[in-house]
Amino acid sequence: MQEYNNVSVLIVGAGPAGLATAITLKNQQPDLDIVVIDKAAGVGNHNLSGAVLEPGAIAKLMDPIDPDWTESDDAKGVLLSKVNKDDIMFLLGKKLAFPIEIVIKMAKAFKLGFGQMTHSGDYICSVSKLTTWLNKVAISLGVEVLYGFAAEEILWDAEEHIATGVKLVDQGLNKEGNPERGYLAGEVVNAKTIVIAEGCDGLLAEKFVKRAGLTRQAAQLYSIGVKELIKVTDEQYKKFGEDRVVHAMGYPIWTPAIGPGMFGGGIMYPMGDNHIAVGMIIGLDYKFCDFNPQDALTRFKGHKFVKQFIDGGIVTEAGAKMIPEGGLYAIPRCPKTETIGRSNVMLLGDSAGLVNMCKIKGMHNAIESGIAAANAIAESIDEPKGLARIYTLKLEQAGVLKEMATAKNFRQTVAKFGNLQGMPLSVLGGWLPKFNIEPDYKTLTTSKYRLKPSVKFDKDTFTAVAATEHREEEPCHLLIENETICRETCLGKFGAPCITFCPAGVYESVQGQPKAANPSNCLHCKTCQRKCPYDNIRWTVPEPNGGPKYKTM
Repeated sequence: MQEYNNVSVLIVGAGPAGLATAITLKNQQPDLDIVVIDKAAGVGNHNLSGAVLEPGAIAKLMDPIDPDWTESDDAKGVLLSKVNKDDIMFLLGKKLAFPIEIVIKMAKAFKLGFGQMTHSGDYICSVSKLTTWLNKVAISLGVEVLYGFAAEEILWDAEEHIATGVKLVDQGLNKEGNPERGYLAGEVVNAKTIVIAEGCDGLLAEKFVKRAGLTRQAAQLYSIGVKELIKVTDEQYKKFGEDRVVHAMGYPIWTPAIGPGMFGGGIMYPMGDNHIAVGMIIGLDYKFCDFNPQDALTRFKGHKFVKQFIDGGIVTEAGAKMIPEGGLYAIPRCPKTETIGRSNVMLLGDSAGLVNMCKIKGMHNAIESGIAAANAIAESIDEPKGLARIYTLKLEQAGVLKEMATAKNFRQTVAKFGNLQGMPLSVLGGWLPKFNIEPDYKTLTTSKYRLKPSVKFDKDTFTAVAATEHREEEPCHLLIENETICRETCLGKFGAPCITFCPAGVYESVQGQPKAANPSNCLHCKTCQRKCPYDNIRWTVPEPNGGPKYKTM
């Protein structure tokens, strides 16, 4: 790392947003030194998404690099097919399924917000493989992409109102936080320009928001997505189809038994080689204290409509990830200038919260934000303090903020009024006032989820196929701030919900005390930090090279 301690452009996060920045900027400025760092052990390891990608963003990125990029083997291997059959279903009970595309088409015809929930013509892809491809393109242009480098601090000069670099996490500490043999102090990487593209609820991003005094007009809301990649038979895969995606609402999170209390739904995508991706996306503002999103996934997989395609299949990969859903009002901005970032620092993609929940998509905006960031840097190399202002202007010119405005009240309206009333009212989102919605951790009640499967979900197998691991002797990166609250208040009232909702089984009750007993299982989804009912868990950056090792997620 020695030769990279002083760089012109430092990009934190090697996902679609960060790599889009590096590719666009290096293509424009071949002599500029650009370094991308990522905490994962390897390319694509921490990247998980739906994923359905709008073609415009990737074309805008790749056309200047290679006009014939669509004919390359890499592109064909990543962008599996275009959506031709876009099924939007409402599931009622365990057996009934009704197509509701006509509702979406009517909404689109009348230019209503949720009419954007269409996917025909979009690419079906694996975001892990997409990242692998973009990594290859970046390296071919001369970008330095370094894996196994985890940043824990943004170095901010409060007097000059400018970032000077980042500090990497210390390595080689034992569980008590004391140096072991081979200890390596976290180095400082100085940079003229910093791009934060580390994904949803990023540690560096949130520290920067506080240090630079950025504010949100509304609390960020989140969903948790749990996903499995299932190997099925030739007949099942052919029956499902290679150009079809399924999005489902209703059962098992809207039912007569539990009411319409949870936001979200199921997804199904073909992923090539007889694999079908099956997942559930569920808003973290759910109220049930014993709810486990994986239980809903189990119920979804058991529905008659879904089961016909995956029955008897083998889960070959699995994972979990949070999604930022708060929309335009939850994007952190400088209160004086309204910039998305400040001075020489920009927030991109999920780090900024650029997910359009009317589309249930954010990857196209992540790529667009990377292109905008690169163009901004190219215009302000000699005046980095004006970078955030130019970047925000570029986002506006690219239409990203205009698109975000079309969904600015969608998620808040549903949270305020519930699914049955909120979904219809969301068509008036542009005229409704900005609602003051509570953060997700405040919504939990003592109510119980009534559709628990008869068999407990096997989190050990789920974690195993995510291939997640951390060094056993490193300090626990999941900090319970006040154990007394857990033991004397949360356990009695809510039953320590972190034990139930953590998709990796990190938390256990040890002699009556909830603890992060298995931190090496952590999938880096950060759900615990946002759903603990007492806001009592803090996710800190672990040593690099840990976490999941996704290949096709």
